[in-house]
Amino acid sequence: MPEPQAIIITGASRGIGHAIATHLLKAGHKVVLAARSAEKLEELKQQYPSQVQYLAADITLPDTPYKLKELALLHFHQINAVIINHGALSPMTRIANSSIDDWKALFDANFFSALALAKETIPSLRQTRGRLIFTSSGAATGAYTAWGAYGTSKAALNHLSKHIAVEEPDITSVAISPGRVDTDMQKELREKGKAEMAPKDHEAFSKEFEAGTLVRPEQSGGVIANLAVSAKPDLSGKYFKWNAPELAEYQ
Repeated sequence: MPEPQAIIITGASRGIGHAIATHLLKAGHKVVLAARSAEKLEELKQQYPSQVQYLAADITLPDTPYKLKELALLHFHQINAVIINHGALSPMTRIANSSIDDWKALFDANFFSALALAKETIPSLRQTRGRLIFTSSGAATGAYTAWGAYGTSKAALNHLSKHIAVEEPDITSVAISPGRVDTDMQKELREKGKAEMAPKDHEAFSKEFEAGTLVRPEQSGGVIANLAVSAKPDLSGKYFKWNAPELAEYQ
């Protein structure tokens, strides 16, 4: 069994993030978990008391990245990987109807908080020749009506990963689209997106749910977890769908 690694995971209380954390814990790794709500994080702490530390906090607060880094270093003495998995979908509004303040709030959640955590942990990741894994989206490269704020924030995340790759040769930085995953975010778009999304797009997402063909969090979450442990340097700066042939060894 490989040496246990110390990994920070954001958005860890549900969906993909919770699946990532569970996968890593079952493999014997140590995790520092972040989410707004403590309930699910505490459950994992009770199951794996020596492997889990957590911080229930708003990831957009200026001191949260520092607190996560310090928690990892205090208890696990190093940081081998950071999985930036948190994110928000709303506002789902056409650009002509949108609020710039709402866009700014979403960029704080999806991009600037990710940038802050990456910046905070880069010195520690240099020391371990570690990995930064960003949970991106297909919306980063494709456009859906009313998803302008979300899609552009994820595109910015992909480009951040590219810049880290060229500036930090000792860190492997990869962005992953997890697919259409059966999570609360999919439920949100089915329930709230109909008014603004193109009918064909909303119908397509809804039909996938009804047919039971959405990706399970454990599927793409398992790939992201495996990349956090052992992504090879030649992947750095690249963006992949979770089930891409190039990632076969992580699936």
